[in-house]
Amino acid sequence: MEKEVLSKIRAGAKVRVWERIKEGEKERQSSFEGIVIAHKHGAEAGSSFTVRAIISEIGVEKVFQSHSPTIAKVDIISSPKKVHKSKLYHIRDFSSKKIRERLKTK
Repeated sequence: MEKEVLSKIRAGAKVRVWERIKEGEKERQSSFEGIVIAHKHGAEAGSSFTVRAIISEIGVEKVFQSHSPTIAKVDIISSPKKVHKSKLYHIRDFSSKKIRERLKTK
């Protein structure tokens, strides 16, 4: 992953992660869109980030390895101006409306 994209992935950012999925001989790309709730280990080889999304009224979290070959690309949709915590695990208990209020995003 590019360094400039990796530096923009931080807690509170809304991202769309495109990952490559291989089914038999065919390969396709699938997207997962949500809020980054944690980014661990900076730009190291073992760094990862956790993305949380609400799908069919159920919270789903995926952990992505930053330097994984299965990640095709990462789109940064929006980024909050200021977040006071580096790990946003506490938003698991909030509704979508309350999360937007806390992060001051639209």
